[in-house]
Amino acid sequence: MTVSPFSDLPLPQALLSNLELLAYHEMTDIQAKSLPLILEGRDLIAQAKTGSGKTAAFGIGILFKLNPTYFAIQALVLCPTRELADQVSNELRRLARFADNIKVLTLCGGAPMRPQIASLEHGAHIVVGTPGRIRDHIGRGTIDLSHVQTLVLDEADRMVDMGFHEEISGIVSACPTRRQTLLFSATYAEDIRKASAAFLQNPTEIKVEAQHDGARIEQRFYDVSDKGRNAAVAQLLNHYKPVSTLAFCNTKIHCRELAAELRAQGFSALALYGELEQKERDEILVLFSNQSCSVLVATDVAARGLDIQSLGAVINVDVSKDTEVHIHRVGRTGRGQEKGLALSLCAPNEKKWVKLIEQYQKGPVQWFDLAPLEAAPGQALQAPMVTLLIMGGKKDKLRPGDILGALTGDAGLSKDKIGKINVFEFITYVALHRDSAKQAYAQLSEGNIKGRNFKMRFIAAT
Repeated sequence: MTVSPFSDLPLPQALLSNLELLAYHEMTDIQAKSLPLILEGRDLIAQAKTGSGKTAAFGIGILFKLNPTYFAIQALVLCPTRELADQVSNELRRLARFADNIKVLTLCGGAPMRPQIASLEHGAHIVVGTPGRIRDHIGRGTIDLSHVQTLVLDEADRMVDMGFHEEISGIVSACPTRRQTLLFSATYAEDIRKASAAFLQNPTEIKVEAQHDGARIEQRFYDVSDKGRNAAVAQLLNHYKPVSTLAFCNTKIHCRELAAELRAQGFSALALYGELEQKERDEILVLFSNQSCSVLVATDVAARGLDIQSLGAVINVDVSKDTEVHIHRVGRTGRGQEKGLALSLCAPNEKKWVKLIEQYQKGPVQWFDLAPLEAAPGQALQAPMVTLLIMGGKKDKLRPGDILGALTGDAGLSKDKIGKINVFEFITYVALHRDSAKQAYAQLSEGNIKGRNFKMRFIAAT
């Protein structure tokens, strides 16, 4: 594979220097294929999986032609979920450090409208948001998209799957006709092609094959009966004991059933599927990402946009009928230089889908027997952390450093006993090592944070 440095592109030196600081040394495949076209101002349809570097590809394209001195919304990025929108916003802010005062604003459902309207009144250069909330702002007349130069549809396939086509059409019509439109999608089926045709002008199509390095991600397939599927998941978890596991089911009903069965057996397990309230979804993702929940059972649509950096294993509880979806599931383990483990359960009626996976991967999958898998020695699989919910957040001027200071000061905890601290508008989640959690709670209850006492309680995945 040919390695292409970013210096091959006609980018300003300040942007190149910042990329170097961010350890962006060579372009990924999607960046090398898409960036020359994006910098030329071409409309683009790019098919690439999560984790391929697509955010940096369109982010660099946006920043290349953005004018920081012109305070208007010059770029709009639409994402299917709040989680993905937050990730994209954070990445764009990192990429934009080379220039002063580039403002990136995130607008998503599940958050109060009033602060968003106030932020829009102060202006922004780039807006990242979910289709429903952006459409709400257009309806209220609180957002002006008449100066948008670049429109990005990120994970367009999932936005269409989630029923956002009408909202997207309304948003596109509020943008100028003369603009650049970049569509990024993990899959590009005929329905997506038809749905997006009206948004693009003579687009160039590029595709990056979704394949995985067999030396880095170990895939194992197991024969199961349909009735024995959930028991097999517990058997795999007890044998391999991964700290964090993402288990994929094809339906939300199966998600709920499996998570309930696992909890009944003592596993820290939660279910993530469509139709959850945003507050519930936020809480589940916090518990999983801070290792207070060991197993997240999810549907594919619900799991898109999750950025879990370190996954011990992926379990395909059901084989996906879509080969590329299978590849994307597997690609969530073994990120960066880490080794990955992907375990797939297959009932007799799913063998036809496995044959398609073999054709796609250009090689046979490896089959293993479940029977010899015994529970690994040691304690039962339990999440290493527990989460303390503090009834105070950004509105109370709380910052992660304040919580950390209170825990290492009054509560007497060492830093290695404290995990992720997530501060939201009105509440804060703090991950604490299981063996130190009660001590921390007792000390904080008697002391204070920034001179104030806040109500607190533990929340658990079991």
